[in-house]
Amino acid sequence: MDSSTALFQQYRPRLFGLAYRMLGTPADAEDVLHDAWLRWAAQDVDALDDAEAWLVTVTTRLSLDRLRRAKTERAHYPGPWLPEPLIAESEQPEAQLERAESLTLSFLLLLERLNPEERAAFLLREVFDYSHTETAAMLGIGEDACRQRVHRAKQRLREDRPRQAMPDIHTQQRLLERFMQALQQPDMPTLRALFAEDAMSVADGGGLARATLHPLHGAERLARLYMQIGLQQQRHGVRHEIRQLNGMPALFGWHGDTLVTASWIDDDGERITAIHSLRHPGKLARLAAVTKPAASASLH
Repeated sequence: MDSSTALFQQYRPRLFGLAYRMLGTPADAEDVLHDAWLRWAAQDVDALDDAEAWLVTVTTRLSLDRLRRAKTERAHYPGPWLPEPLIAESEQPEAQLERAESLTLSFLLLLERLNPEERAAFLLREVFDYSHTETAAMLGIGEDACRQRVHRAKQRLREDRPRQAMPDIHTQQRLLERFMQALQQPDMPTLRALFAEDAMSVADGGGLARATLHPLHGAERLARLYMQIGLQQQRHGVRHEIRQLNGMPALFGWHGDTLVTASWIDDDGERITAIHSLRHPGKLARLAAVTKPAASASLH
């Protein structure tokens, strides 16, 4: 491996982490890194004062271009759009990134509330810890404009973030275990007790799988919905297991060797405040390609 390639590989995990947080899908992040590598390969590396800054700048700007196009496409997406999880850490070296709130699927979904420029400024400054001066240079804007973007982003995220600001892995594990048991033995009072009064359910079917086209709100509605889902899954022999996605617990549903759903939650420390379910066959197939069902998964 020559020195130029070795240098790119040194920064690759950071570049992937940035592109993934910008775009919300591993495949798009990989495409950005491929384009960044092509530009890097054509660059006189010895002439660079700061290789990391150059690579982060290129990756950010490529991600911005792709995100702007994605925002337009997602505006016409059939129903809610949810980010795609990373595959298991043991199977994807780029996922060996620091595990933090900024990589959870719920936080990636929260970032969708920002416009592309705010998202880039926020991530560079608040997640990757570049100074306002460095962030402004990477974005090609003035430092005052950079500070304004970061401020607006932080303000919007504070307003929209879940009540449980820092997700607790043990609480979510416990709630998902109770939710899994409630799906196995569907019971309205048990299901209703799991949800906060203003809980929300969001499902991404992409128009290709059965899923609600709009978020549903309220403990009573969610209990009725998952009562029906539990009964249907029983009839079809869906098996459940809890695994981790992006560092937090998630509930997988398998029909044979086919992954039919992957769900994660937000909580207030006691009850589920939001449940997000991937139902899109393409997204699930990419996840299932590197995730085999556990032999001990619950059958019902």
